[in-house]
Amino acid sequence: MNTIQKELIKATVPILKSNGNDLIAYFYQRMLKNNPELKNIFNMANQASGKQQNALTGAVLAYAENIENPSVLINVLKSIGNKHVSLNIAPEQYDIVGSHLIGSIKEVLGDLATVELIEAWTCAYQELAQIMIGLEAEMYQKASNKKGGWKGWRNFIISKIIEESDEIKSFYLKPEDNKDIADFYPGQYISVSTFIPELGHKQPRQYSLSSASNNEFYRISVKKEKGINSTPNGIVSNILHNKKEGDSIEVSAPAGVFYANPDSKTPLVLVSGGVGITPMMSMIETNKNSLQKNRTVWIHSCRNENVHAFKETIQELNDENTWLTSFVFYETLPESETNAIEGRVNLLEIKEEILIKDAKYYICGPALFIKVQYQSLVELGVNKENILYEEFGPQLLSLN
Repeated sequence: MNTIQKELIKATVPILKSNGNDLIAYFYQRMLKNNPELKNIFNMANQASGKQQNALTGAVLAYAENIENPSVLINVLKSIGNKHVSLNIAPEQYDIVGSHLIGSIKEVLGDLATVELIEAWTCAYQELAQIMIGLEAEMYQKASNKKGGWKGWRNFIISKIIEESDEIKSFYLKPEDNKDIADFYPGQYISVSTFIPELGHKQPRQYSLSSASNNEFYRISVKKEKGINSTPNGIVSNILHNKKEGDSIEVSAPAGVFYANPDSKTPLVLVSGGVGITPMMSMIETNKNSLQKNRTVWIHSCRNENVHAFKETIQELNDENTWLTSFVFYETLPESETNAIEGRVNLLEIKEEILIKDAKYYICGPALFIKVQYQSLVELGVNKENILYEEFGPQLLSLN
C-alpha cells in the first residue's frame, strides 16, 4: 500500500465508528445469501444476536486505525487465526469474504466509495488476508506434524457423559479411528460440528478442554444454554445435551492462545465465572499431574451450588494439596453448611491472597465479568502483560 492509500483508509475511521455495524451487517447478509455453504462455518446464533457483526466491526476498525503498522495487532490476529484453523478455514474463502466486503463498501457508502477508496480498501484487505493466510498455514502445519495431529474435521465417539451440575455435562470424546490424538496446553479448546435439523446445515462451536492432556480422550464440559426473554435456547448446546454415549461428532484439533505453560514454575491466579470454570479445570488437573505443582489461587463465582460444576473435585483438591487455595462465591447461599462466600467476586477484598510476585492471572467467564475482574487487577497494580483472559464466542472485549 502506498501513503495515499493508507491515508484514505484512515479517513474512513470516523465512518466505521458511526456506521460500521450497518456496513458489516449488510456484508454478512450479502455473503451468506450468495454463499450459503458458509452457514456451515459461521455461528448463526452470533449472527442473530449481532455479536459476530460487532466483533468484525471492531476488527476492521482496529486494522484501519493501525494501517501504518498492523503488526501491533499480531496477538489479536493470532487469536483469530486459531479460531479460523479450528474451523478449517481455507485460503480461497478469503477471496469470497474479500469480494463481498469490497462489494458491500461500494453499495453501502454509495457516492462516498470513490474509485481510489475502493482500490485502497482492496489493497488493505489483500494485505490483511495474506497475513492471516500465512499465520494459519503455519498453524495448520504445526497441528498436522504433531503426534496424533490432523487438519480439518475428524470423527470422535462420545464414550462417556457425566452430569457435573444442573446445567453442565461433561462429554468424553475418543477418536473413531482409534488412532493417536494430539496433546494440548491447559486452557485450549476444540471445535465440534454437528448437523442442526432445524437449520438444514451444520453448526460449529468451540468448547474449552476441561481435563489435563492425555493419550485417550478429550473432555469438554458444556453448559445447556437456556433462552431468556427474546434470546433463544443455545441450539448446539441443547443438541449436545440430548446426545447419547456412542454418538459421533466431528472434532477439530486443539487450538487457542489462552493457556498456561505446564513447564513454567510461575504462580497462577485463576478467576472464573459460570462455565468459565472449564479451562481452569484443565489448568488445575495439569498442575496436579505435573512435577511443578505451582502455587495456585482459584476464585470461582456462580449463581448457586446447584450450577457449580466440579464442586466436589475442587474441594478435594483444595483439601489435599497445599499448593492450591480456592475461594467460591455464590450469589445465593444454600441452607446447608458451606464454605462459599455470598455475593459476587470482589478481588479488591481478597487482595492479600491474590497479589503474588510474578504470578500469571487468568480470567474466563461472561464479558462483563471479565471486564470487572480485569479492571480490579489493574487497580491493584498487576501488570497488564500478566493478565490473560478468554471470552467465549466472538472476541468483543478490548481491554489492553
